[in-house]
Amino acid sequence: MPEIRRIVLELLAQLGSSREARQYLKEFSEVDETRFAVVKVGGGIIEAQLDALASALAFLHRLGLRPVVLHGAGPQVDRALDEAGIETRRVDGLRVTDDAVMEVARPVIYQQNMRLIEALEERGIRARGIQHGVFRCDFLDREKLGLVGEIKSVDLSGLKSAVDSGALPVLTCLGESASGQVLNVNADIAARELVWAIQPHKIIFLTPTGGLLDRDGRVLSAISLDNDYEALMREPWVHSGMRLKLRQINELLSHLDRSASVSITSADQLTRELFTYRGAGTLVRRGEEVHVHEQPAPSVMEEVAARVEQSFGRSLGDEWPHSLDDPLVLLSESKRAAAVVVKGADGVPYLDKFVVTPDAQGEGLGAALWQVLRARFPAMYWRARTSNPVLSWYFQQARTTDRRDGWVVFTVGIDDPQQRAGLVDDALERDSGWQEPGS
Repeated sequence: MPEIRRIVLELLAQLGSSREARQYLKEFSEVDETRFAVVKVGGGIIEAQLDALASALAFLHRLGLRPVVLHGAGPQVDRALDEAGIETRRVDGLRVTDDAVMEVARPVIYQQNMRLIEALEERGIRARGIQHGVFRCDFLDREKLGLVGEIKSVDLSGLKSAVDSGALPVLTCLGESASGQVLNVNADIAARELVWAIQPHKIIFLTPTGGLLDRDGRVLSAISLDNDYEALMREPWVHSGMRLKLRQINELLSHLDRSASVSITSADQLTRELFTYRGAGTLVRRGEEVHVHEQPAPSVMEEVAARVEQSFGRSLGDEWPHSLDDPLVLLSESKRAAAVVVKGADGVPYLDKFVVTPDAQGEGLGAALWQVLRARFPAMYWRARTSNPVLSWYFQQARTTDRRDGWVVFTVGIDDPQQRAGLVDDALERDSGWQEPGS
């Protein structure tokens, strides 16, 4: 096992850094095995990305991590019903499941469960298919929906038994009534109830898109529900599936500790999402309020200075807060993330400091702060040393970049090349604010 972990850590280091990999592995290893993660897998993932899914889950298993996997089989059931000449009907987004539908659907669901089990076992991973006995249900509305279950309780004994034996549990979304009648359960509802019962450290939804998409079809890196939910739900491009997913996640997280989050990613990016600060997908958190201080009090500047020094392991010069030109401070509620913006050249705001404390990295707090920052300042410029560990993240946020003398200068919202050149020169001439060695 030590040799396997060494090899795995080397592989993880290729995704981000050895420090990141070790931090996350230590964090995950300290969680009770059954509470590491719930991974919800859509039927489309099993159909199109089975190899990537099995490889990612096998990777986690070799690290000693046992996620609880819950899968659907929607596309496969739709196709089987179509081939059988049975109409697919839905009411309020739920599949109407009469006896004829259940006769077709149940073996298809079993088959998809076995496909994933076999793919894991081919990779030398012990896996246990759990097709029944977890979700205890009543009929949701027998007259309208037929054999559709409303979950009344969740029995975790089978999952714990699998994990205790070293196996990876793989669940279907089938429940049973008190009399033993098999009932169909919506996969998202099953995931919600399972998460509420387990209270896992990580909640992961695997989707073909690899995350929630913005109006331009790009993956949103982070969503803070406290700050973004109402605004997103008013956007015309947030509709149908994405709207439903956001509503479900908002309800799911409302019953969990504020530190809980949902990662939406693809099967082939699961490892990167789990083991790097940048992640790979959409991280959804309830978040925390970001306070804007237009004329920050000395106590606010002292708080920001302490966080900057803590995060960078360096000391700021005594003149730093006093030399700033009309600073504006954005400070998260927990004071673990902050940004300082000052007057820049040509009337363009200059980002003097942007910091997320080490214990908050990987939570999406930086991305949430950045969204507030960008909403307030559509045009902006800043610089970072080429050795800065978050340089690659800055490259993702910027519109233009200029590398010079060990620095990279970034801009957003600046279209005029001549103006941009002037901003780059100004950024490179600015005092960093750090205390020089020996001073």
